[in-house]
Amino acid sequence: MISNQEQYINLSTRKRDGSFVDTPVWFAQEGETNNYYIFSMKNAGKIKRIRNFPDVKVAPCTGLGKLKSDWMDAKAELINEPEKIKFSFSVLRSKYGFRFRISDFFSKIFGRHHKRQIVKFSID
Repeated sequence: MISNQEQYINLSTRKRDGSFVDTPVWFAQEGETNNYYIFSMKNAGKIKRIRNFPDVKVAPCTGLGKLKSDWMDAKAELINEPEKIKFSFSVLRSKYGFRFRISDFFSKIFGRHHKRQIVKFSID
């Protein structure tokens, strides 16, 4: 389990050739459950890779991606239901507060707000 006190996780997604791509991302835990949420642009490489290969690896990291502990296996899924999307954004907003609201603001200004994708993952 990853502590919600961490600011970043490194999300490792598998490419078609079997290699992995590591990406540090913001995340938020759903209460005391084993469910976590991240968001990205719908056309981002990590979203395309998750669509093809939902088995991912995660580990706490720094903002630059330096691992703080070992990798953990996880299962990712793309969330498309409006109620679940709204809920997951509220979980992320409550964790990151002002920083997330700034991200929302610029996303709306640049017309990217509706192009974001929520990803839910659960650690095995």
